[in-house]
Formats: sequence, C-alpha cells, structure tokens
Amino acid sequence: MPRSFIAIDFPESTANRLQEIAFGLPHAVWVPAHQYHLTLRFLGDIEETVFEDVAHVLRDVRAESFHIDLKNVGHFPLRGNPEILWAGVAPSDALARLNRKLENTLKRAGILPEGRKFHPHVTLARLKNGSARHLGDFEVQHSLFKIFDIPVEGFHLYSSRLTPEGALHTIESSYPLNGMLQGHSEGVENSDGVEDAAGEIPRSKTKEVA
Repeated sequence: MPRSFIAIDFPESTANRLQEIAFGLPHAVWVPAHQYHLTLRFLGDIEETVFEDVAHVLRDVRAESFHIDLKNVGHFPLRGNPEILWAGVAPSDALARLNRKLENTLKRAGILPEGRKFHPHVTLARLKNGSARHLGDFEVQHSLFKIFDIPVEGFHLYSSRLTPEGALHTIESSYPLNGMLQGHSEGVENSDGVEDAAGEIPRSKTKEVA
C-alpha cells in the first residue's frame, strides 16, 4: 500500500492567495497551488488491510465545522539545513480537538499514537542547497502574512504514490464535519456538511506534485 495521510484541503481562493507569495526564494521547489493541504496525521506505509480499517473507523469521528487562520511563515528544521518552508496556522482549539479525536479513533485501527507534537502548517516549498542564505529575508518580508476565516468542513484520507513525474496524492475517502458554517467569509490581509448515513463520501481525486 502506498504512503497514507489524513489532511484538510483548501478552497481555491486560499490556494491562490498562498501562491501569491510562492516566489523569490532561489533553489526552492514550490508546491503547486492545487497541492496545498494541512496534514492532520501522517500514517506512512501501512498494509492495505490497516488502510481499510482506518477508512472505516474515521467514519466515527464527530466534530463541528470550524474556521482557521493562516499566519506567518517559517521553516523546518529549526537547526541545521532548512528543508521545508511553511505557512503557519494560528492557534485553534477546534483544530486541536479534531487532531485529538483522530488520534483516539486511529487506535482502534491499530495505529500507534503520534510521538511528535502536532504542529499544523502548510508546506509552501521544499528547500535545496542555496535557499538557506535567502531564507531569512523571505521570512521577514512575509512575517505579517495572514489569511483569515478559512472554512474547514471536512477532512480526507489520502494515498500517495511517487512517480517519475512527481508525487501523486489521491483522496481515497472524504469525511464531512457536522454543522453548517454561517456568518463567515474568507478574508485576506497582505501587510508587506452534515454526515450522510454511511458516514463518509468515497472519492477519487488525484493531485500531482512536481
């Protein structure tokens, strides 16, 4: 079975806004706009039977829809050679609760708890030699970057396959959150659905990463 992960994807308007800052860093390999996502849980290489168990138990996750804000940019790792450039996520109790519910639910499928602290982010680029010396200037330039009120109405179970053309991320199943989002609209500042009887919406949506 290919690598798997659970993630939130974004509306086109959010992806377009992220794409607006995806330039100006030499030797960076930028993530295409259609590929942006926020990983809730990386599962890695798991057996097909385990994958099927995960797809099944995720139908039992109950949470209300909510909004998140993206803010600031940064990189991993903090020490040594930078490898990932990311956009950060403002603290969100709802997002943290969803992550905890996922962890508890995944135990039923035999998935061990994540050993690392949950650090929600959106990968903007993968960094190669030559990016580091320009990274500080980029992060200062975009230190006030924000996108407000991004709706989170569900999450997805992805599989990921590496091909000669790049990684192919496929949405295998989708899981709506309960509740309708009302009285919010997505806003941008640039200063520099109800679950069905089956509990899941099977989907096949492939994203290609260069």
